[in-house]
Amino acid sequence: MQVPTCGASRYALLTGRSPRNSGVTRSNQAFYRGASALSTEQTAGAQTMPELFRRSGYQTACIGKISHTADGRVFEYNGSGDGRDELPHAWDELATPFGSWKRGWGIFFAYANGRSREDGSGIRDLMQFSVEEDEDLPDGLLAREAISKLQAYKKGEQPFFLGLGFFKPHLPFVAPQQDWEAISKIKIPDAPHPEKANSAYWHKSGEFYSYNMKFPKTRPLAERDRMQARRAYLACVRYVDRQVGKVLKALDDLGLSENTIVVVWGDHGWFLGDSALWAKHAPLERALNSTLIIRAPGVSQSGLKSDALVETLDLYPTLVDLCQPSFQKTEHPLDGVSLKPLLTGQKSKVRDYALSYWNTAVSVRDQSHRLTATMKKGRPTNVELYDLSETPDPVQNLAKEQPELVKQMLQAIPDMKRPKTD
Repeated sequence: MQVPTCGASRYALLTGRSPRNSGVTRSNQAFYRGASALSTEQTAGAQTMPELFRRSGYQTACIGKISHTADGRVFEYNGSGDGRDELPHAWDELATPFGSWKRGWGIFFAYANGRSREDGSGIRDLMQFSVEEDEDLPDGLLAREAISKLQAYKKGEQPFFLGLGFFKPHLPFVAPQQDWEAISKIKIPDAPHPEKANSAYWHKSGEFYSYNMKFPKTRPLAERDRMQARRAYLACVRYVDRQVGKVLKALDDLGLSENTIVVVWGDHGWFLGDSALWAKHAPLERALNSTLIIRAPGVSQSGLKSDALVETLDLYPTLVDLCQPSFQKTEHPLDGVSLKPLLTGQKSKVRDYALSYWNTAVSVRDQSHRLTATMKKGRPTNVELYDLSETPDPVQNLAKEQPELVKQMLQAIPDMKRPKTD
């Protein structure tokens, strides 16, 4: 994926633009701020993927976190803001249910019983597993609303584009008690390399450590405490996985499965104590490797797995290729490539390298290695090269040992002036 943080990654997905061209390499640059802000006036070409499908006659609905905000409306965490559409002209409906949390960021940072990290009470616990029912928490409400929308679409004649953005396993770690208990019964592995990485891109995991913990905030966490946090994350994954299952079952029950494309996508990866890192915000493998599953009836081969390199940017042209929407003019050229040849099995790869961005760093991934460099006036500094066939963690920087591979991978970076490193 393009950027190891949610808003900027989603900007690339929804606009089809590379961070190199849009300049969006952090979440605070995305959608409605600065030079990259989307126009509130309707432009000649579609600015975003859902807008293109809406212009083509699709019914479009946003449930949950599809862009950066939690419900598609522009508000700050504390509730200030005008609530305008974050993606202008994209959605027929902003259908996120708020439940007892009352607003978007409230449901995103939710605890049980209508409490929220942003409700002014000061609650900021790392984890909570107290409720019994799925719909006692926001993601259960999102699944229910999505199923209701599918039932309505079944009765209509228009095609639909439904964006369903579950919140977990984002911090805080909150899920039903059954998911915590289920994960607690399973033996899970510890981080294979829990010690601090000797990397220029290591950070202090400020987002994670800002939460209140029932154990000492050591760096790294003690093994017992680290395992507690890893289990909490996996409990949230289990909770959301069950919600995805409910929605897919509804597609089957409603007879919509055979003519509905389903994409399951994650906006970035996550560190779970690996290299003494937590969360994202680093241009390294664990934060830049995310979930991607596509089911395209009549096109994709059932059960086909691929190790092809792809980018978040590729989803937009892929859906255009698969659906052939009547309106195909976009405000900016799409920077990705269609993955349809991978889905059909006609090709085993569509690109030689995948590129990601974080601030001034660029990361290049080939089939076996990841190179990351900080670019200064077109020249690379802080060059790190890791062999991912050994481990996804930044354990041994091979940049000095393999200069020819470094030179080759640097050439994949646009605007490279010359392969001089330091």
